[in-house]
Amino acid sequence: MPPLVHRAMQRGMHAYWRFARPMTLGVRAALIDEERGVFLIRHAYTPGWHMPGGGVEAGESALEALARECAEEGHIALDETPVLHGLFQNRHVSRRDHVAVYVVRRFRQLAERRPDREILEARFFALDALPADVTRGTQARLREILDGAAPAERW
Repeated sequence: MPPLVHRAMQRGMHAYWRFARPMTLGVRAALIDEERGVFLIRHAYTPGWHMPGGGVEAGESALEALARECAEEGHIALDETPVLHGLFQNRHVSRRDHVAVYVVRRFRQLAERRPDREILEARFFALDALPADVTRGTQARLREILDGAAPAERW
């Protein structure tokens, strides 16, 4: 097969699979500080406390998305390369949604995160005193990271 035809077929198949089987990818940061605990946020549009994070945009790497989301949702700058904890299917959002969870232990909060239309609250919690309405997925990931629980396959 001529290289031009082969390349055109590859592009065509890529476009087909993009629409036939789209997958979404999100990232979450387990921001853990020995003294202050874990940084969590509470959104205006969904209940409970979550690790900061969001969707990976087209042309953006997962680590770029993680750094962007930490800056936007917590005014947090990452001081180390995040460590991938795991990749989880999130059927609560869609059967095609996946979330990459990263652990970060060296970071700086550049300013206090004030409430706005997206983020109602953002703060640290002691690791042994998480809020009662922390989401099940967030709680499970923290147990895996902090207590060595076996990682789940799904969020």
